[in-house]
Amino acid sequence: MSNIVAPSILSADFGNLANDISMLNSSKADWVHIDVMDGHYVPNISFGMPIIDSINAISNKPLDIHLMISKPERYIEKFLKYNTKVLTIHLEASRHLHRTIQEIKSKGVMAGVAINPHTDVNHLSEIINDIDIVCVMSVNPGFSGQNFIENSYNKVKKLKKIILEKKSNCKIQVDGGVNIINAKKLVEFGADILVAGNFIFKSDNPQKNINSLKKI
Repeated sequence: MSNIVAPSILSADFGNLANDISMLNSSKADWVHIDVMDGHYVPNISFGMPIIDSINAISNKPLDIHLMISKPERYIEKFLKYNTKVLTIHLEASRHLHRTIQEIKSKGVMAGVAINPHTDVNHLSEIINDIDIVCVMSVNPGFSGQNFIENSYNKVKKLKKIILEKKSNCKIQVDGGVNIINAKKLVEFGADILVAGNFIFKSDNPQKNINSLKKI
């Protein structure tokens, strides 16, 4: 089974967003990764509902929505109205994580939990059987184009060990600075889903780079 590849549109050309979504539609990408930032939980502001409305209308790929926002439970219903495959919230931003995970899953959507670079994966051990995806942030959340944090390899290894020990079906997603070089090592250590932004959208041949990630 090939890796799941979710191009991050935070790195897309917003002056030609329809063109970039059309490119993804004709590519082998699996999902469209959408980072929603509120300027509070993270220092940046990305985009809100009107932009996602437009993406949802023209994308034939399901959406992988990553909420980098404070109190994400306030907005769960709004983000589930799209063609949402995965809805991810941050461990550090959610006070009642288990409750919110159950709400997401009750709507037939995969529930993801993201963890920041400083967060120990052991914090997830008690709920790993309730989570569909853990998103390991391999950069500090908030901005695209950052360098990959090398310790992310160790986090993926530790997380994979927990998943196996708990007999969980949880998948591992890695988000931040992913390229063809580090992706091979990440997959070797247990990553299932690769989120890539600049490696895809800033390249001369985005579809070729998507294919290269799929073939690892």
